Amino acid sequence: MGSAPSPFVLPANLIPDEANPGWMSKGDNAWQLTAATLVGLQSVPGLMILYGGGVKKKWAVNSAFMAFYAFACVLVCWVLWGYQMSFGHKMLPFWGRINVSLEQDFLLAQAFSGMLPNATMVYFQFVFAAITLILIAGALLGRMNFIAWMMFVPLWLTFSYTFGAFSIWYPGGFLARMGLMDYSGGYVIHLSSGVAGFTAAFWVGPRLSKDRERFPPNNILLMLAGAGLLWMGWTGFNGGDPYAVNIDASLAVINTHICTATSLLTWLVLDLIFFGKASAIGAVQGMITGLVCITPAAGLVQGWAAIIMGLCSGSIPWFSMMVVHKKLELLQKVDDTMAVFHTHAVAGSLGGILTGLFAEPRLNRLFYPPPTDMYIGLFYGFQTGRVRAGFRQIGVQLLGIVFIVTLNVVATSLICLAVRFVVPLRMSEEDMEIGDEAVHGEAAYVLWEDDKATNAVLGEGSAPSDTEMTATKRRGGGRAGVV
Repeated sequence: MGSAPSPFVLPANLIPDEANPGWMSKGDNAWQLTAATLVGLQSVPGLMILYGGGVKKKWAVNSAFMAFYAFACVLVCWVLWGYQMSFGHKMLPFWGRINVSLEQDFLLAQAFSGMLPNATMVYFQFVFAAITLILIAGALLGRMNFIAWMMFVPLWLTFSYTFGAFSIWYPGGFLARMGLMDYSGGYVIHLSSGVAGFTAAFWVGPRLSKDRERFPPNNILLMLAGAGLLWMGWTGFNGGDPYAVNIDASLAVINTHICTATSLLTWLVLDLIFFGKASAIGAVQGMITGLVCITPAAGLVQGWAAIIMGLCSGSIPWFSMMVVHKKLELLQKVDDTMAVFHTHAVAGSLGGILTGLFAEPRLNRLFYPPPTDMYIGLFYGFQTGRVRAGFRQIGVQLLGIVFIVTLNVVATSLICLAVRFVVPLRMSEEDMEIGDEAVHGEAAYVLWEDDKATNAVLGEGSAPSDTEMTATKRRGGGRAGVV
């Protein structure tokens, strides 16, 4: 008689144990942590560098610091209440119940989606929440009271972001149940931040007139470095949203870069045609609009659609910024420092609509859980004889835009009014004249030729004169102890 066959034995690295439960995929978990970190790097240091280099020298510290503060503040609020209100048990059709995300039993249990622990999902979703607040900051640079910003961040996270995230991304949210397609945040992050930033800029008020008229970047090379981190970080931004290492994640990544490159080149060509020069700043704007536009569609459309979306995102936001902006009184009145309305609200809305046109049924099945028959782009509705379903999808996409716009106009306005009741939203005229040294007692670049008084107070060179000390005190230097 032959010997009995050997029992099948898993390799040692695949055997479930207490640290590696059977429901967890090591590969998916590793990629999700990596993707989350890539998204985190988009904010810290990506947008810090982009903002710090893209504003006047006197606002470099304040601009970067607004992003730095928001990143830390959002994390603490996220684990104390934000995550559960966005992805926890349903309290209302658009809001989850308030709860903490710190207990061991919760963090080590399986997440609501994917073969991941809650600890990974909390981290992944945090970096998305953080970058949304940091994008809002881009509309407010150069004049918002920093104390007011410190109050605004947790309030907006609680009473705006959580509404949108639960409604659209959580399976029990009312727009998710209707079939709204937002692959990675075209609505929840970009449309929200664009509208909220524009609304907040209305309430905060404008920069000084001379700053609005001339606000040159203090370091375009740093701005490009920040833009590069933003672009490459989008690999995790869109590639991480299937919550798995699969072909849909790969497609999302390549589509992201195809659309972005096409958008950048389109913007560049339009600048050359109408202004006669290839602008590095314009190229950054085109890059951002491409990244934003593809976000709601990244893993749901084919490569040729990504090219078309890039052509649209490089031209339509360009037109809204360069032509429409100059014709509409409201757009001229509201001082949106980094043009967040055009690069995020316009491009995010555009991406949402184009997703409703180009979303391919098979790709929808790869990403969305059953039933998937309600997810179909209008063009494929015509192709497959499901025209009514295609028009329904467009209607749901438009409804999502109306919901996010209304939510953020109302919530952001109420939050700004509440904060204004406690502290001024806008800095004083004197502080805006001086900038970083008045607000933080620090300067980004300290050069003797630029400010002898500041250098003397910092201990560089000879002791300050009475005149220099008076100037430094007026600017809020607050460094007498060093002297």
